[in-house]
This record gives sequence, C-alpha cells and structure tokens, in this order.
Amino acid sequence: MPEQRIDMPQGTVDLLILRTLVLGPQHGWGISERVQQASGDRLQIQQGSLYPALHRLERRGWIKAHWGTSENNRRAKYYELTKTGRRQLELETDSWNKLAEAMALVLGTA
Repeated sequence: MPEQRIDMPQGTVDLLILRTLVLGPQHGWGISERVQQASGDRLQIQQGSLYPALHRLERRGWIKAHWGTSENNRRAKYYELTKTGRRQLELETDSWNKLAEAMALVLGTA
C-alpha cells in the first residue's frame, strides 16, 4: 500500500527547494521530481506552489537562474543555489530541526 502524501506547512517548499539545489542546478520540474523521489513519494510540490516559490527565492538572492536545454532537448530555466542561499539553507535547516525536536517532545508527552 503506497504511503499517503503529506500536506506541507508554509515555508517548507522553500526549504525543500534550497536543499534540492545543493545537489546542483536543476529546472523546476526536476526539483519537483527530486523532492518526490527523495521523500519516497510522500511529498509533492504542486506547480502552483513551486514556481511562485522559485521566483520568491530568486528575488531574495538565495537562488539564481539561467536558461539551458533539458534532457529532452527543450528550453528550460535552471536554478542554482547562491552563497547567500547556502547560508539560508543552514539557518532554515537548523530552525526546522529545532521545531521538529520540540514537536517530538510535545507529541511524546501527550
């Protein structure tokens, strides 16, 4: 029986995008696919969330974009992490881990 997909809290998409881009430049569809594969099909970033998040991260200077050719020979916009984005990823990961630890404590006492 396949695992049920999980609704993601706000801000999670940004973190997932930044984490995925640590592996190297990728186009939007590729980012979405990597997240889905890495999560064992539990997480899926919808296009309606993905592209606004990519634009937001680009405006903040955490990622940069350039045009290239995809695996299937189509023109695609590739995104990559900037130095500022790497620092932000560290901060966001630390915050997420602290939140997860606190939630585990609370849930474990219920």
